[in-house]
Parts: sequence; structure tokens; C-alpha cells
Amino acid sequence: MELNNPIIQLCMEGARAEFEHRIDDARLLYQQAWHDHKDDYEACIAAHYVARFQEIPEATLHWNQTALNHADAVNDERVRNFYPSLYVNLGHSYEALGDQANAQRYYQLAAELGLIHQPD
Repeated sequence: MELNNPIIQLCMEGARAEFEHRIDDARLLYQQAWHDHKDDYEACIAAHYVARFQEIPEATLHWNQTALNHADAVNDERVRNFYPSLYVNLGHSYEALGDQANAQRYYQLAAELGLIHQPD
């Protein structure tokens, strides 16, 4: 991961704010990362974090799908390690919407890459 990348820096600041329970700050930092992204790699990362603070399941699904679409567009090693998490997040999104078939499909894709979904 390119730690000096400005989008990654914004997301790291957002994660720090989230950890410190400054949720509004985290949300704003993630939205700024999305606004400032310059390529599919940065868009993938920003969308992944923006998805975390959506108020309705349909919006969460949209942002998780956006992150996956941008990861697919990158099509190189920089995003390879993101896929298990992207798949699990999509599985969660589909599960929240009651679509068990798609949820299981994405959980299976994550499992094939080594990330086993652990139900709450």
C-alpha cells in the first residue's frame, strides 16, 4: 500500500477518527477521499471507506459495489489483497437486504481467497 498517497492518508486519518469515536470527522475524511480520488486505485480505497457510514443498506451496497468495480478496473497487484474484504463487505450488504444467494456467493469468493466470513 502506498502510505504517502494523499487518499490513503485521508482514509488513515478517518480510521483514526473512527477509532477515537469521532464519527462525523471520520465520515467527512472518507468523503473527502472520495471527492479527491484521481484514479481507480484511489477510488477503490475511498469507496471502501465511504461504504462504512451509509444510513441505508442500499447505499452501503452501492458503495461496496463501487469499490469492487474500481478494484476490477485497476487490474494489478495493488488491489489483489483488497478482494477478500471487498467480497465480505458485499456479502454483508446483500445479507442486510435479505438476498442470501448473493450474500453466500460473495462470502464464498472471500473464502476462496482465505477470508472466512464469521457471522455475528
